[in-house]
Amino acid sequence: MTAGSKVMEILPAIDIKGGKCVRLYQGDYDRETVYSESPTEVALHWVEEGASRLHVVDLDGAKAGSPVHLAIVGEIASASPTPVQLGGGIRGVATARAAVARGIDRVILGTAAVEEPALVDELCRELGGEAVVVSVDARDGQVMLQGWSRASGVTASEVLKQVESAGVRRFVYTDVSRDGTLTEPNFRAIEELSRQTGLKMLVAGGISSVDHLKRLADLEIEAAIVGTAVYTGDIDLREAIDAIQGH
Repeated sequence: MTAGSKVMEILPAIDIKGGKCVRLYQGDYDRETVYSESPTEVALHWVEEGASRLHVVDLDGAKAGSPVHLAIVGEIASASPTPVQLGGGIRGVATARAAVARGIDRVILGTAAVEEPALVDELCRELGGEAVVVSVDARDGQVMLQGWSRASGVTASEVLKQVESAGVRRFVYTDVSRDGTLTEPNFRAIEELSRQTGLKMLVAGGISSVDHLKRLADLEIEAAIVGTAVYTGDIDLREAIDAIQGH
């Protein structure tokens, strides 16, 4: 890490499906592992382990096209002393407002950012660029839509150029083919995207060791989102946070 650069955050992912905390394999809704009946208890556990922010995804909302579990998300936000960002089904101003009203401090747009660029403009004006995050979920270079079920036909870099001009400050990059696989991040794609944009970058997908986190920190990524690995124990969140702070 270069002198004066900010320490990379490590954000535990809390994916909600059927009201439970789950993990999917490669984004496949039919290949889930349930880790807890209570997403709120999981959230508080990660806060105790040192998480400075929580990354929550409403998987049912992503598929349905509007949030399904806002009550649970609101419970997490009110119980957690740390900020919470939410993705999954936020495809309109009303749903974004509803999320913010529940205590969410960042809303994450995926499908809507590609299909309705005017919505990104509107939300940046209303909520501010810091509160709007764009999720770029890619498979074989193409951005995936609707809970990763449909290819958009556009590339990640094309989407980023579009949203940067709207005032968005950061984006989440996920390599769908690596998500939940405990393999490794797509470092080549991450490096390429970080060179192509001035936006702050959060990375998800395939992160399964502290070494992966250190490599991402060296690329000056703003945050790494870790899912499966912190649930299986491949990464100990507290130890990982300490390791990156000392890196």
